[in-house]
Amino acid sequence: MKNIKLILTFTAAFAFTACSEDYLVAEPTEVVSSGQIADIVDLKPEALNSLLSGIYTTMYTAGSGGTNLDHDDFGQKGYDIYTDMISSDMVLAGLNYGWYTRIVNYQTTVNFTDINNYKPWRYYYRIILSSNQIIAAFGGNDFIPESAEAKHIMGQAKALRAYAYFYLAQLYQKEYIADELILPIYTDTKVPNQPKSSAADVYALIIKDLTESETLLSTFNRENKSSVNQSVVQGLLAYAYGAQGNYQKVLEVTNKIIAKNEFPLTTASQLVGKVDSNGKLINADSGFNNVATPSWMWGVNLTVANDLDLVSWWGQVDRYTYSYAWAGDPKTMDKKLQDQIKSTDIRKDQFTSTGRPSFKFFDPNRVIGGQRTVTTDYIYMRIEEMYLLNAEAQAKLGNDSDARTTLKTLLTIRNVDGVYLNAMSGTTLQKEIYLQTRIEFWGEGKSYLAMKRNKATVTRGSNHLYFAGESFQYNDDKLTFDIPQAEILNNPFIN
Repeated sequence: MKNIKLILTFTAAFAFTACSEDYLVAEPTEVVSSGQIADIVDLKPEALNSLLSGIYTTMYTAGSGGTNLDHDDFGQKGYDIYTDMISSDMVLAGLNYGWYTRIVNYQTTVNFTDINNYKPWRYYYRIILSSNQIIAAFGGNDFIPESAEAKHIMGQAKALRAYAYFYLAQLYQKEYIADELILPIYTDTKVPNQPKSSAADVYALIIKDLTESETLLSTFNRENKSSVNQSVVQGLLAYAYGAQGNYQKVLEVTNKIIAKNEFPLTTASQLVGKVDSNGKLINADSGFNNVATPSWMWGVNLTVANDLDLVSWWGQVDRYTYSYAWAGDPKTMDKKLQDQIKSTDIRKDQFTSTGRPSFKFFDPNRVIGGQRTVTTDYIYMRIEEMYLLNAEAQAKLGNDSDARTTLKTLLTIRNVDGVYLNAMSGTTLQKEIYLQTRIEFWGEGKSYLAMKRNKATVTRGSNHLYFAGESFQYNDDKLTFDIPQAEILNNPFIN
């Protein structure tokens, strides 16, 4: 009975275990120690599913970046907004409340004392510590599970650790330079603070974790899409290889995902909301608000029980939610990018003339400022990412014909005649794939990753409140976060 109580108590606190500074002590001091977790596992290994759920909860929990009051601190989707704004595809079109102002004017990224550098660092290292606790409970990184249940738990924990290290590497390194020292690596819960490891070592750990997870999850049939399954792991693996410029591996991995036919492409109806003369929604499958959408590979079903409100992605972006976007700080599409959407492309209809995403993302009731408790879902990954990564890899490898074929598959659904692609090859084709990636995933947090992979230069459109018309290279200081002051003060190996 004592151990069952420990499980329940630990689950309640699990989402708020601390970040890298907690490695200063031998055991985490919050509620349950690593030794106690190991005792639980000896008695009931499947109990770790509750602890695993805590990590997934952290991904959408307000304050998981270490603040109590900041309304831009709510997990992965919060950093999707950060990166969409830093890469300039998302415009902060109002300054009434102040959230994101230091992000869009590039004050945060050049000042290591700015709290916005701390939030993602804190959040991702929390995911890492929590994952390490599960891995340690089984016996450590080299433990080989025997039961299917243990394999599935260990596989998810390693995948989540890799996910966190991948985003840290993307956010805190300007570009992939193998021997550059970038991040401390922690693979267990007992080591003290560590110095920075090289990018090569960080990515080696990411790829090792994901490769092992791919095998461990080969028999895993998840109950809901909030859990990482083998296809999601492969998607993360494709992103990791892409960040390194290893496009042959990107091609191999994305080919595997596409060949499974596990996730169909998003339909035309699902891509764009349509309303009648009274403003009532006609196609209920639109809105990017339902994790049951077949093309979604990874996401979370949000319910009233999750108690999300203004402090959420929907509370920042959707005018049909009680939100900052409705109340005076709209988030809109970069005008230069919007103007490049072809006239027949149905994705043009996702946005109003001022760039609001009013027909892409919305609460289905479509009452302006209406949704108070958020029950519209979060998307983390969808199958189109794999198609566009595949096309990008083909183009980078010189397989222009295959790249064009893959891209045409998507454009046809979007009512774009892909015949114009026939005249494109080499760098021109690569730039077109990058453009289509930016259009396709506006608001989904993927443009920043694509910008770094493609070593792109971004030029802000005329509707930006800061630096309108100015250009920034992917490796500009302003486009990458600084290791935060809190880490420097707490970690004697980093200065």
